[in-house]
Amino acid sequence: MTASQQHTHPEDSAQAQRTARGRATRRVAIVSGLVNLLLSFAQVIVGLIANSAALVADGIHSASDLLSDILVWFAARHAAMAPDKDHPYGHGRFETAATLGLGILLTLVALGIVWNGGERLLDPDRPLPGKLALIIAAVGIAAKESLYWYTIAVARRLNSEMLRANAWHHRSDALSSIVVLIGVGAAVMGFSYMDALAAIIVGIMVAKIGWDLGWSALTELVDTALDEDQVNEAKRVIMAIDGVRSVHMLRTRRHGAEASADVHVQVAPRLSVSEGHMISQTVEDRMIAKLDAITDVTVHIDPEDDENAPTCRGLPLRAEALAALEQLWNEVHAAPAQREIRLHYLGGSIDVEMILPVASFVDEANTAALRENLTQAAAVLPWFGSLRVLYG
Repeated sequence: MTASQQHTHPEDSAQAQRTARGRATRRVAIVSGLVNLLLSFAQVIVGLIANSAALVADGIHSASDLLSDILVWFAARHAAMAPDKDHPYGHGRFETAATLGLGILLTLVALGIVWNGGERLLDPDRPLPGKLALIIAAVGIAAKESLYWYTIAVARRLNSEMLRANAWHHRSDALSSIVVLIGVGAAVMGFSYMDALAAIIVGIMVAKIGWDLGWSALTELVDTALDEDQVNEAKRVIMAIDGVRSVHMLRTRRHGAEASADVHVQVAPRLSVSEGHMISQTVEDRMIAKLDAITDVTVHIDPEDDENAPTCRGLPLRAEALAALEQLWNEVHAAPAQREIRLHYLGGSIDVEMILPVASFVDEANTAALRENLTQAAAVLPWFGSLRVLYG
């Protein structure tokens, strides 16, 4: 087995997780949808036959749940797709958009239920519901509670906020069905207003659920960060990596069940580019491996704390800087012919390293004199910091 076969690329692993996650979520949506379809049909038909406004309201509620299941299925199908040109961060926000749509839908449904219940409450000729309504209300409680336990188990396994929200939606449906059962039972015993009152209470409960879901999705759409504990854990993971001196400007944002992060990591100021890149790659891999929510990381390697150190913005790049140095050094005839120049942008200036062949070394006094001549010539440049002469 080759090394490439032994190690799975993080992007391939992430896509495999998305695919499995989408398949499991769609399965939950299908099961929930079938239950809600049958339950809604039974509740509305029996509610109309038995003259129960509360049961009809619960049936409409179940019908809205069916629409939410369709939204969940649609969102899961698209969220499982791999990142592409138009969606470089993946399709996780489809879950968020579906959750927001569900919240708005539930709020509108709730307003209709409350309005209908209020009209019925004010009607003096309210008909009493039949006993069959009690049976269907009890069936609704059992069905919704069963859906809650099934959905919450999958949500915990997949760490899916959308499924977790849908599970609690089922639990709230079971509670609303209990209200319906009480209202219908009291109405059957002669308290006819209780049926309409139960319908209004169910509508208010649905409105509360819609608001909670919509607000949660909205905060995610405006790039709310991961919670403080998760951010602190990310910092601990990064600081445990060899070569990392400090972490700053760590920013996170959610998109569906996944999250992305970008972070500035400080390393030794004169580290090689390749070693800095290796540390950056390790930071990315460790964060994705150890933090379940994070699937995408952008790492900015800093040679110093760029939040507090003087900025190097506006300093000349290599070609311009070397041209200026060469001109000054040629004027004093000080620079050796064979040399390699390294530039270090630190503290708002450019530190220069000149590497000479080992064979050119004479003694320390000669090296000191060379460094002094070169430094004096370059000192007129406003961006020049210091000069080191090395042999190698």
